[in-house]
Amino acid sequence: MLTRVDPGPAVVVCNTCRHSRAARDDAEGVRGGARLAAALTRLKEREPRYAGIAVQEMACLFACQDHCTVHLRAPGKIGYVLGRFQGDADSARAILDYAVQYAASEHGRVAYSLWPEGIKGHFITRTPPPGFIAE
Repeated sequence: MLTRVDPGPAVVVCNTCRHSRAARDDAEGVRGGARLAAALTRLKEREPRYAGIAVQEMACLFACQDHCTVHLRAPGKIGYVLGRFQGDADSARAILDYAVQYAASEHGRVAYSLWPEGIKGHFITRTPPPGFIAE
């Protein structure tokens, strides 16, 4: 059931997410999560500044009401689940730009002034790392 992956900073993308609450697949039969995963992977491969962030895919993050979801995580840091994205390059860039700031932060908190515009309003939950709670 579990697959071991690099434990470093990562964006775990739900590759089975819908495009929206109303639309499961696009006109070509591709799910929103699969499109977002592909956009994240393409952008990461093209831009060296994202080299420290892994893009990992997983089926269903159980956030179906919030479609196109990702889980941002890193050892010893607060984790975040974000959703309601489009499966496009703009969403991928906003997610990865935030992930770079997140990875550089001490505990996973990024000053609001550093948030890319495309990430605002997309946070669903935050989760403490094992053995901690957040203040």
